[in-house]
Amino acid sequence: MQAKGLVLVYTGDGKGKTTAAMGLALRAVGHDQRVLIVQFMKGQPTGEVSALQRFLPQVDVIQCGREVFVDMDNPEDIDIQLAQSALDRVCQVTSQGEYDLVILDELNVAIDYGLVRESDVLTMIKNRQPTVTLVITGRGASQKLQDIADMVSEVSEIKHHWRQGIQAQPGIEY
Repeated sequence: MQAKGLVLVYTGDGKGKTTAAMGLALRAVGHDQRVLIVQFMKGQPTGEVSALQRFLPQVDVIQCGREVFVDMDNPEDIDIQLAQSALDRVCQVTSQGEYDLVILDELNVAIDYGLVRESDVLTMIKNRQPTVTLVITGRGASQKLQDIADMVSEVSEIKHHWRQGIQAQPGIEY
């Protein structure tokens, strides 16, 4: 049976969107599926990337960001170039069906910050091979993206330790 590719969106202001997507990557590898993870606006070392490289080298990971945060009100040209280059690569691999599962981590935020055009993302979704499943994460998923998705999960913050002054911790936040 050939699986139907889906569009899954994890959005909201709570913690756990990327973590949920990484869980799907692990599940897909367990079924011998080909997985690509593209992290928009992330260039810093993270625990998930280190673990994937060490334990699941068959998962391809592209980090397309710098080690600094993007200024949402005034992104630098390099941030736009990195995000657009990554989206161009995603368009290529999804239209050719090179991967079964493609995770686009923080793509919602890249759209919101103006690093990539929403219309280009919607075109990529439409032009992908029908067996390619896309997972799109990040706060602020647009209504158009939610409408085209097969599943949307909203992760809501009820309580978060950083509001108590606890700094980001390795293994928890990154």
